[in-house]
Amino acid sequence: MTPAVVALDRLEMGHTARIVSLDAEPAVLQRLLEMGLLEGDEIELLAIAPLGDPLEIRRGDFRLSLRRAEAARILVEPLP
Repeated sequence: MTPAVVALDRLEMGHTARIVSLDAEPAVLQRLLEMGLLEGDEIELLAIAPLGDPLEIRRGDFRLSLRRAEAARILVEPLP
């Protein structure tokens, strides 16, 4: 059975996932690509701020903070 695809903002903290697609308007898409977020990359959700925004993720050797609205535009496949 194939894991369900979810938006990154729905991933549970501490879980890892593979980016399936980036579904954003051109300006936001460009920003995400410039941060190095590409389809096929593995990421881990490290932390969620106390008020729910921003989210901290790890991709490779670096950490990024994303607004929840940006994370909602990134579709991921949770990994076991």
